[in-house]
Amino acid sequence: MSQQHDQRDRDRWARLRFAIVGPLLAAPPAPGQLHAALRELSARHWQHPDTAQSVRFGLSTIRRWYYAARKVDDPVAVLKRRPRRDRGLRRVLPAALTAAIAAQYQAHPGWSFQLHYDNLRAGAPPPFPSYATLARYMRAQGLLKQRRPSRAASAFAAAAQLQPREVRSYEVEHVNALVHFDFHDGSRKVLTRDGRFVTPRLLGVLDDHSRLACHAQWYLDVSTESLVHGFSQALQKRGLPRAAMSDNGSAMIAEEFVQGLHALGILHETTLPYTPATNAKQERFWGVVEGRLMAMLEGVEELTLDYLNQATQAWVELDYNRRHHEELDCSPLERFLRAPNVGRACPDSAALRRAFRCQVKRTQRRTDGTVRLEGTRLEIPARYRHLQQVWLRYARWDLRLVDLIDEASGNILCALYPLDKAANASAVRRPLAAPSQLPAPTAAGAAPLLQQLMAEYSATGLPPAYIPIPSEQTP
Repeated sequence: MSQQHDQRDRDRWARLRFAIVGPLLAAPPAPGQLHAALRELSARHWQHPDTAQSVRFGLSTIRRWYYAARKVDDPVAVLKRRPRRDRGLRRVLPAALTAAIAAQYQAHPGWSFQLHYDNLRAGAPPPFPSYATLARYMRAQGLLKQRRPSRAASAFAAAAQLQPREVRSYEVEHVNALVHFDFHDGSRKVLTRDGRFVTPRLLGVLDDHSRLACHAQWYLDVSTESLVHGFSQALQKRGLPRAAMSDNGSAMIAEEFVQGLHALGILHETTLPYTPATNAKQERFWGVVEGRLMAMLEGVEELTLDYLNQATQAWVELDYNRRHHEELDCSPLERFLRAPNVGRACPDSAALRRAFRCQVKRTQRRTDGTVRLEGTRLEIPARYRHLQQVWLRYARWDLRLVDLIDEASGNILCALYPLDKAANASAVRRPLAAPSQLPAPTAAGAAPLLQQLMAEYSATGLPPAYIPIPSEQTP
């Protein structure tokens, strides 16, 4: 029982006792009438302060309360229950038992106190401490029941890393200092144009300080292309943040997205696997989406992706962002506008499109000056035919924008386009630049190295190590 709860319990008992003996203190009975008054009070029924059931108290008990409160200045304080003398003291358990408790908890951190108690008591010699004693000891030592992690290796690693650390709520001090983003599986399916019902995924981007929904949009998949498409809109609406937090989904750690955040100067922070509480603000947003937005769409039978996105934009901008937030004591939009902002101006759409791309190295085929990328051949201009290894920057879902870059500086040299064999069949071949003028070669006999070797071999005095054919000997 906590100290605050124990104090309330003592106050309730003091009020009950004072209500019983208070009339006797206000109007003391005449000499010889006290016993009759106490007998009358003991025959009455009173409401128990804990269980609210009818209860009676003995005459001697009420007499003790009366004599304790009649000659003091604060009768209510006297009538409170006295705290136990051993309050705050814990029974010292044997060293063997504490070692057994620690070993069993290390092996089974997901067990309840009762299960630990039953297993420790099985086969243990008496006397054995009570359940309350063991539970108090385990609480004092921090041996609390842990959530059982998944059997995946990453889940055990995350649990091992979080177990010795405390969990605290957090909030950054500035707008655009940190944004959260994640995908959420919708509770309703949408009807696609080809007549299929598909579960949509909502991409949500939230500002940590203001809880403002920077952007929210539904997609039919959880791909890097969808993530870049929605996240770029959030940047254009609210500006470039300093950091972004997400889980370790495949789209979040894809090279195109990671390179894009790096190019835009956004620090990417990922959570540990199987730790949704780290991104709790995002999880709370999903609850609001399901509790308000999706609840208002229950009457829409043939829900389409377009209609769902239109409803989501209207709800986010006019309801969620403007609705009073209990923890903030204002709306997210009000806090976003009032708080200090460390965001930066967002570049245009073309710059964002060029930012979210990956970088790869390819070998140029010297026969026709092409490289293969994602199963497509791209032509390299003739002025770069001297490059054996070339570096390309592109997004795997969009081969319309592929750039040849300088490896050292990262600057874009030119754009590359797919090989068009039909156009090349009727195109005129441009002449290549002439190489530097070199002097014409002159006949100078055998090479100097060969002349040196023949002279050294002749100086040994040994005959030539071969037998010539007689018909081919020099006369």
